[in-house]
Order: sequence, then C-alpha cells, then structure tokens
Amino acid sequence: MGERRERRERGEPPGRHKKAKEDLEARSHSSRQPYPPLSPSPHLQPSSPLICCNPPFIRKPEQNSSSSPKSDFIIMDTTRNILSISEAVYHLIVVMLTLGQGIHSMPVPTDGPMCTASETAQYKLTFSGKWTHGAFPKQYPVYRPPAQWSNIIGVTHSSDYHMWQRNGFASNGVRELAEKGEAWTLMKEVEAAGERIQSVYGVLSAPAVVRGTGQTNTEFEVFARHSYLSFIVRLVPSPDWFVGVESVDLCDGDHWKDNVSLELFPYDAGTDSGFTFSSPNFETIPQDKITQITSSFPSHPANSFYYPRLKHLPPIAKVMLTKIKKANQIISLPVEPTQSNQLPTGNEIEDTLIYTPLDCEVSVWSPWGLCKSKCGDSGVQHRTRYVVMHSANSGIACPLLEEDRKCSPDNCL
Repeated sequence: MGERRERRERGEPPGRHKKAKEDLEARSHSSRQPYPPLSPSPHLQPSSPLICCNPPFIRKPEQNSSSSPKSDFIIMDTTRNILSISEAVYHLIVVMLTLGQGIHSMPVPTDGPMCTASETAQYKLTFSGKWTHGAFPKQYPVYRPPAQWSNIIGVTHSSDYHMWQRNGFASNGVRELAEKGEAWTLMKEVEAAGERIQSVYGVLSAPAVVRGTGQTNTEFEVFARHSYLSFIVRLVPSPDWFVGVESVDLCDGDHWKDNVSLELFPYDAGTDSGFTFSSPNFETIPQDKITQITSSFPSHPANSFYYPRLKHLPPIAKVMLTKIKKANQIISLPVEPTQSNQLPTGNEIEDTLIYTPLDCEVSVWSPWGLCKSKCGDSGVQHRTRYVVMHSANSGIACPLLEEDRKCSPDNCL
C-alpha cells in the first residue's frame, strides 16, 4: 500500500497500467507518421483527369504543433497525449471522396445490358461509298467538285456520350464538319467531353474518298466501359448533308461481335436550308434538328434526293466493322475456296449496281401566244415549256414541249 501511495504522489500510474500507457504512447507515435498518398486509378487513360487523392479542400493536420491546431480535424487531450482520431477522420474522408469521384467518373451504360467483356478488342472499319450516277441520277455532281466523301471522323465512347443524335440539334463541331468538312471544333468538343466525364476512349479517322464510289478504312480499339462507336462523313458537295453511325454497341454481353454491317443513308444537319448539292450557303434560322433525308422528305421537287416514285432511297454508303483476330488465337487451316463456301470479306465493292428511275421534269406552260389568222379563217395559238430534268434509268420520258390550239382572231389581217 505504501508503494502505491508513493507512486500516486510522484504522478506515476499503477503498475498494472504501465504496459497500457506504453501501448498508448506507441500508438500515438505511430499515428503521427506521414500517411502514404493514395495512388490514382490504373485504368484511366493518360489524357483523362486523374481520380486523385488529397483533395485541395481537405487539409492534412500539421504535425508536432504546440499552438492551437490549424485544421478542424486535429483533436488533442489535456494530457498532451495526441489521440490520432484526427488523421483517421481525415484519411477516411479522403477515401470516401476518392471513391465517390471514381464512381462518378466511370459512367455505367444505361441503354441495354452492361458489357462484361474481359479483354479489349481491335476492329477494322471499312467505309464503302455507293453514291453513283445510276442510284442517284438527280442533279448528280459531275464537276466543280464531283461527288466525293470527306475524311471519316469518329470516336469510341461510353453510352452517356453522343457525338450526334437523330432528332437532336447538331453541335458547332458537327455543323462545321457537315457544312465545310472541318473537324477542328468537333475534336475540341470530343476532348472536352473526355476530360469532363471521361466518356470518350479514343478518336479515329480515315482518309477521304475522292469519288462517289470507293473505299477507305481504319482500325480502332474498344473495351467494356467504352464499347460504342460513332462517326460522321460529309457528302461533298452538299449544304450540310452527311452520313454516319450513332452509338453502335460492338459488345454483346460478355463477348465482342465478330462482324457488323450497316447501310448508311443521308442526314440533314439542320443548319443550312439548301435543297440541292450545289446550293449556296443559306443559314437555317432558327436551327433545325438533325433529320434523315428520304425520297419524299424534304417534300420539295427541287431537292436533290426527291424521288416520289420510290418508297425508300437506296443506301448511299455502307460500313463494315470486322473484329481483328489476335495473333495468339488459334486460326483454322485454310480451305480450298469453292462456290459453296466462299464468303464476302467486306473489302470488295459490292454486288449489284442500283439504278434509280428518274422521271423527266418539265416546266409549266408559257402563256398562250397571239391568235394569228387571215380574215375569215380560224386562228392558231401557240405555247411552250422546257425540260427541267431529263429522264434516266427507264424513268418516264419527257412529254411534248409545244402545243397549239385553234382560236378566233380579234383582228384579222
């Protein structure tokens, strides 16, 4: 009892609590060591904003400060044994914020089932122009410039990004590409979307096709979080017309599609009101939505795609997306090609040529001319009309361009 009293008078803890005090001091000392920073996610592309630790609005507690703490998260007791609840709270908040940022920056597909393919996939894109004089004879561009296609500009992305949308408004980047074939603004928009919501994985392009028919190709990569493809190609010449695909999903559950073939039809970007391929600039105010051009829409006879006899326009282009086999995959031995087992590869310019019938178009009749005759005889009046569009591909031939009728002269000669 005397020894215990002497310890209390000297301010020493009881013997059975000595080890507990040493453990507490050891924990306090270890908790004051610098906490290692969290590492950024390894799955992000170098061009994407990093999911980062140590947010700027969370200040780490200062160490060994004898004055009042500068951080709201430091707690000190009156015995000067620093209880490192403060750092625990700080790092807990950092982890929560980091996880929160990570979830926000990794968009989850909302349209259809989620892609669960474990590996990335390489694809070859082959674009084939089918813009021929036979398929589209009306006002077909022959010179200055002849019918041709711009460069292909595309992106691989997640489901929450849209390069363009049918019945949506064209962005400034899509407008410049559809009207002028310039891609600079569109690339800036793609870059901004990638930095803001990390929804764009890669950008792809392919050379222009210098005729209405011909092919161009490129290769690109997709993975589970970014399994969608969108691209746009301008028709040259045109007011603001283009073809393309919008958010085509190349993933099918837990695996990648081997081949995707799509027929392409013209779209109007809604930014220029020209009706023909060579129309001068005529800005649409206010801007319209992106709409598909059909054989009856816009329903104006002057429109270059107006074919009232057709129920549907023929496809003006085609795209083939082919999955590239990896080098380490087993490839079957070649089989001698026969007529029964030969399959199209998607690299040839296709099959049957299309010839769209084009009916002759003529102007309205001119007014009747003067009634000419001799005195006592009936007179004759004359009127004319002219050809606006010659017939083609077995279309209806042009009618007579002149017409006469009998008349009674007011003044005889």
